[in-house]
Amino acid sequence: MEAFPRSRIDLGALDKKRTAVFICDVQEKYKNAMHRFQEVVLNTKKLVQACIQLSIPFVVSEHSPEAVGHTVKDIETYEAVAVLSKTKFSMLVPEMENHLETLCDGNMASVVLCGMETHVAIEQTAIDLLSRGLQVHIVADCCTTRAVDDRNLALQRLAQIGCFVCTCENILFKLLESSDHPKYRVVAQLVKRVSQSSGL
Repeated sequence: MEAFPRSRIDLGALDKKRTAVFICDVQEKYKNAMHRFQEVVLNTKKLVQACIQLSIPFVVSEHSPEAVGHTVKDIETYEAVAVLSKTKFSMLVPEMENHLETLCDGNMASVVLCGMETHVAIEQTAIDLLSRGLQVHIVADCCTTRAVDDRNLALQRLAQIGCFVCTCENILFKLLESSDHPKYRVVAQLVKRVSQSSGL
């Protein structure tokens, strides 16, 4: 029997050895345009800090950074597998395609996806990932748009096409699985800081 059955992954469980996190376009110049931008940034920061503690690989994208700026300083990108510059809305640019082959020692089964905008880059990235047979978990309280209706309808569509729509805290506990995890107390400290309401 598999150590972590594929059937559990298909139902929404996360195997920490086969999971990566994709953070899409959380950039400086979007600060005044996006709905509840700062709350989403703080939740994403918590997710990244947990990834670092749990040794979950994460990749960051930046859309046209020369025009839109780089990832906000609150989000620590220094331990990211890569910070990718792109002009395509989806994160699956050629460099990312290469990482799909190597993340999680080539055994990636699930992607935890967050960022902006939900109805554009997040949705198009999710479609590309699903089409490659990967399970996609959308971190709803780490996603935003300029218009709330666009975000809400995008989350509905993402669920309809087969994504698991989650919260940051839900993802962290799925990665931990048990209070016996050696990093449980560290991550529990992150969870004590209640996630900021992103207006769901």
